[in-house]
Amino acid sequence: MDYSLLKQFVAVTATVGLYSVLYKENKFYRFWEHVFLGLASGWALVILWTDVLKSGWYEKMLGASAADGNTAVMGYWPYMFLLPIGLMAYTVFNKKHNWLSRIPIGIILGLYSGQQFSAWMTYYGPLLNDSMKPIVPNTAEFFHPATVVPGTVYVSDALTNLIALLTVISVLTYFLFSFDVKSKVLHATSTTGRWLLMIGFGAIFGSTVMMRFTLLIDRMYFIWIEFVKQGLLHMK
Repeated sequence: MDYSLLKQFVAVTATVGLYSVLYKENKFYRFWEHVFLGLASGWALVILWTDVLKSGWYEKMLGASAADGNTAVMGYWPYMFLLPIGLMAYTVFNKKHNWLSRIPIGIILGLYSGQQFSAWMTYYGPLLNDSMKPIVPNTAEFFHPATVVPGTVYVSDALTNLIALLTVISVLTYFLFSFDVKSKVLHATSTTGRWLLMIGFGAIFGSTVMMRFTLLIDRMYFIWIEFVKQGLLHMK
């Protein structure tokens, strides 16, 4: 028996059920929402084991023997202490021993704080560097030639860097001088920073909407092209 059409019918029904919330809150949407959350939770548990715990903890703790030409890897036995530490987090459901859950939480917060400092520098370091590029060209050429000479600041580069610098200064002025100021220069700069922020937020919102439309177009293509087309073929 061919179950492909049945699977597509269930997928179409789920898609329509989830999008029915656009009309109003209803029981049909609630049912498929719970189905989706249940499947997502089960999938997350499987991924947690296969992609995180198994490869990052279990296999490293046990090691691996030489097989099929692979080199033997010695197990790292101290990893076994991570299991009771992780299980302490579930004591939060016990009123008597819930204080034990603070131990893994404290360890995670400490490790996360250290990692975030490195992540902050990795992400914002290049942004700080990009905001301090030269704004004075050292050549009369406007655009990049076919062969770019390292260290050369072309006129187009200088204009781009100047716009970026003015944007940074204006936005920082808007946040630092958000109170009432009498200086017309600071007021104009702050207003410019506000408009630039609105433009940036608008671009982010537009890209988010386009992502949603991309998902909608994909699901509508599945319903009206793949499902209907295959259904008509089965009817013939």
